[in-house]
Amino acid sequence: MTESGTRRTKWVLCALLGVAALAVFAPALRCGFVNFDDPDYVTENWHVRHGFNGPGVWWDFTSVATYYWHPVTWLSHTLDCQLYGLEPAGHHLTSLLLHAANAVLLLLLLNRLTGAQGRSAIVAAMFALHPLRVESVVWVAERKDVLSVFFWMLTVGAYVRYAEELKVQPAFAKAAPGQSSRVKVFYALTLGFFALGLMSKPVLVTLPFVLLLLDYWPLRRLEFGANFSWRLVVEKIPFFILTAGSSLVTFLGQERTGAVASLARFPLGVRLANVPVAYTRYLTRVFWPADLAAFYPYVQWRTGEIAGAAALLAVVTGLVLWRARSAPYLAVGWFWFLGMLVPNIGLVQAGGQSLADRFTYLPCIGLWIMVVWGLYDLASGRTLLRASMTAAAALAGVVFAVLAWRHTGDYKDSGTLWEATLRSYPNCLMAHNLLSRWYIDKGEWDQAFDHCRQARAILPDDPTVHDELSRIFLHLGKVDEAIAEALKSIQAQSRSEVNRETLARAYLKKGDYVAAAASCREAIRLQPFAPEAWCNLGYALLQQGEVAEATAAYERALELNPDAALAHNDLGNIFLRQRRMDEAMDQFQRAVELEPSFAEAQFNLAGILAYRGRLDEAIAHCQKAVEIQPSLAAARERLASLMATRERKSGR
Repeated sequence: MTESGTRRTKWVLCALLGVAALAVFAPALRCGFVNFDDPDYVTENWHVRHGFNGPGVWWDFTSVATYYWHPVTWLSHTLDCQLYGLEPAGHHLTSLLLHAANAVLLLLLLNRLTGAQGRSAIVAAMFALHPLRVESVVWVAERKDVLSVFFWMLTVGAYVRYAEELKVQPAFAKAAPGQSSRVKVFYALTLGFFALGLMSKPVLVTLPFVLLLLDYWPLRRLEFGANFSWRLVVEKIPFFILTAGSSLVTFLGQERTGAVASLARFPLGVRLANVPVAYTRYLTRVFWPADLAAFYPYVQWRTGEIAGAAALLAVVTGLVLWRARSAPYLAVGWFWFLGMLVPNIGLVQAGGQSLADRFTYLPCIGLWIMVVWGLYDLASGRTLLRASMTAAAALAGVVFAVLAWRHTGDYKDSGTLWEATLRSYPNCLMAHNLLSRWYIDKGEWDQAFDHCRQARAILPDDPTVHDELSRIFLHLGKVDEAIAEALKSIQAQSRSEVNRETLARAYLKKGDYVAAAASCREAIRLQPFAPEAWCNLGYALLQQGEVAEATAAYERALELNPDAALAHNDLGNIFLRQRRMDEAMDQFQRAVELEPSFAEAQFNLAGILAYRGRLDEAIAHCQKAVEIQPSLAAARERLASLMATRERKSGR
């Protein structure tokens, strides 16, 4: 084939791959947000929801609200909200486009590295269409995966151009002026893209090691033994510095926010035992993707299973080292897979999962390089065998695509997602907890309580179970039981502001405003940017007659979340008592705009409109309050009075 024909084929393959990736995950456009991190990242995050503004961008670059420092990811979500608001289809579309771009970039990258167009296309297709990609692509909160990998691809692409410009000279050797300039540009681009990738998701800390692997094969810049060049390590020092800094910031952020699981919850022995088993489970899922789920709970593995998994890893490692010279792609692919999983293999445990599909997004590429290049070499000179393998690869791609399409549908909403998880893993504590929350938000209290009961049977002292039960008891009016459950949640998880906010609500309902204020202050100490805690603190202080402090608390709540209708309404009541009528009316109007179904705010706005003689508007808002909450006696009485006043004025 001519050079122009080869180039044309390459771009046709890129187009087909991109379209296939978009088509396979297209059902995501009909999916909503889910209650696993999506509220923290988008739907309940005011900084993100309000688009670009000075305070929001400052927060993007300073926050570790979700355990990571990833300002580029925050900016990505903010841009989506600027463009689409809270319409989930737009957020999903961005992730789909990034994933399709990653697939195309992988094809181009492998093709440039190896010159093997067909093999590169197969690896890229296995990467792009695999059902393990669903979690990274379809879960909105996991935007950091597809975004960070986009910068990962650009980083490696720039590095390859840097290596090509060196023309296999030792790093930093003298070169012609023009070449030297290009070398510096591509080196700077490599470092810059890497920094952006780390600011999207710090899991990219393994990239300097991957660059060393690529130096060995296919770039062939690195040799072991007498010809080993330390300059190839030296040129990676800035990358290792960025890696160390990102790792430190990530660990401190996760440790401060309580994301790093303690040794008491997951002892070191349990973590070490999980490592070889997790590696083999990842291997299994890459080649046999069955029973995929949004969350995989920890399992107590038998000694024989642990030993067998460790032995398998040792055997494969020995084999690829034995063939390292004759088939270097085997060693590169295998250590790519092993090394890139290290940050997520559980030695430093963040969260309660034993493994996760999203963690395979980049590591799986190494395995596909091993398989595709290995089978190609096996079929060398055997036309029929090579044709059969190509057909098998096409069939595998179709099967993976169908499975990915079906698994994408599991993310339709939170209920669908966690019911699907429980079908595969009936004892998944996380699924029961989040289904309970799903039913609480829908007001289906019996179903919520049933899932809490099942979660308690799995782990009696789980703090989330206690917190959910506290919310249920509050709804049922069992305030003392709610307080008891909230206190148990705090005892089990002392560094969470959420359970303290639940406790504060229970104390407020009981009328113990001193205790409520203390709980709110403790929640604020743990998370100063929690608007609900500030709002509840304002109410507790107001009930104690601390008007100035209450006003300051409400104003702080509105600084953190200007969309808090309750804070606007309560602050309006304070202004009303102080006869600051214009300010009170502004607050009531804002509360009604934000939450038209807020009966008390409608009632309050009706009162101040009536005071100003705007009877028709006052009656309309009072009617709305009665319609929303028929049991609001004061609204019914005011409506009758306003109607009578209007009749008198009209002369009827």
